[in-house]
Amino acid sequence: MDISKFEVVMLDGTSRSLKEFSGKVTLVVNVASRCGLTPQYGALEALQEKYQSRGFNVLGMPSNQFMQELSSSDEIAEFCSTTWGVTFPMTEKIKVNGRNRHALYKELVKTKDHSGLAGPVLWNFEKFLILPNGEVHRFRPTTKPDDEEIVALIEANLPS
Repeated sequence: MDISKFEVVMLDGTSRSLKEFSGKVTLVVNVASRCGLTPQYGALEALQEKYQSRGFNVLGMPSNQFMQELSSSDEIAEFCSTTWGVTFPMTEKIKVNGRNRHALYKELVKTKDHSGLAGPVLWNFEKFLILPNGEVHRFRPTTKPDDEEIVALIEANLPS
């Protein structure tokens, strides 16, 4: 998958091309502020801090499709920074499923998980790890961001 062809709108309202993520290791996650899995923000931020100097990024993409996200971009930004210390890039709220899903997710949901299943995002905090060669690995919501399989893929695909 070529992530560089996608554009996103960030929480601050600015448009951003994902070209800057092309050829790098990127973990795309649909996030939510009021979910039982919200504590995964801590592990996502820890990965960002540990590996960003080597070209890794988390890209948080808030979604309210499961009715667990705050109402405004300002509220999301404040919650994420004050509660979890989030420094990784965050987009405005998007749709991850259905007819109006974001263009990036139209591609991501074609990726099969470890059970061989592709299709709609099941819940908040579903993870898509995009490697420098465009290969995508899909991890379902309950797989923690610091799961050894995710970390091994990140480390194997970053420069030393």
